[in-house]
Amino acid sequence: MLMLNKTDLAPASFILNGVPGLEEMHVWISFPFCSMYVVAMVGNCGLLYLIHYEDSLHRPMYYFLAMLSFTDIVVCSSTIPKTLSIFWFHLKEISVDECLAQMFFIHTFTVMESGVLMLMALDRYVANCYPLRYLIILTNPVIAKAGLATFLRGVLLIIPLTFLTKRLPYCRGNVISHTYCDHMSIAKLSCGNVKVNAVYGLMVALLIRGFDILCITVSYTMILQAMVSLSSADARQKAFSTCTAHICAIVFSYSPALFSLFSHRFGDHIIPPSCHIMVANIYLLLPPTMNPVVYGVKTKQIQDCVPRILSGSKDSKSHSI
Repeated sequence: MLMLNKTDLAPASFILNGVPGLEEMHVWISFPFCSMYVVAMVGNCGLLYLIHYEDSLHRPMYYFLAMLSFTDIVVCSSTIPKTLSIFWFHLKEISVDECLAQMFFIHTFTVMESGVLMLMALDRYVANCYPLRYLIILTNPVIAKAGLATFLRGVLLIIPLTFLTKRLPYCRGNVISHTYCDHMSIAKLSCGNVKVNAVYGLMVALLIRGFDILCITVSYTMILQAMVSLSSADARQKAFSTCTAHICAIVFSYSPALFSLFSHRFGDHIIPPSCHIMVANIYLLLPPTMNPVVYGVKTKQIQDCVPRILSGSKDSKSHSI
């Protein structure tokens, strides 16, 4: 195992140590991770193909779903292949540049995932509160600009974090007690002042999550008001059914994300490191695994399209929002 002298401030590589304390369980842990990754890749790639292939799915809701699927593919593919190589082949070494690149992709696309969930909430707000103007408000150029803005937001916020991490002197060894290159896990190896890194990282996480959760909350408050005003229970049920898949996606994404964020910074002496790392992996794996499953089960239009894809036929009819 590579180690550093105290005077060496620029390691050539880091060592990802997997899940400390559970080394003997690495092979067993790898099976659910691998299974979830396969489901995530098959499900999200399938959704992307389905949305591209089916003319009836060329609508704002499914364009946003395609953005979510693409984001989920990048997030889990940035971490799980390396994690499995650690568990199966003990290939723990990763160069500094590769580590920083992995950190950049993970944090950029988790920020983007949060933004896409916010855009999907706004989409549901327009669909339920302004159904007759839905396609007029959410045109293809508007959707493209919203998606680009969400991506650029992540890039512009995470680039400074990457450079702040790169400039740090590392003299506390080069062993990262994690399965991937997380920002704070890298920063903890530094003997320099990491206060700027910690404050900036926390502020970005809280501001982004806070802003997106606020927008989601306001959107669903308006949606609930619109539902209450509907005259029949069937109409309310139909309106609510268009939101259930998105609500599930929010729960799967934000619950482990917020737990990981606060426990990593404030719960070091309460929660075991192995628990931190397992939750951090679930945070990146659970949404990509569950989102295509939930949307496949809860969305009738997708259910209707799957048999046509399997039979080789194509239907260009439009469906309701």
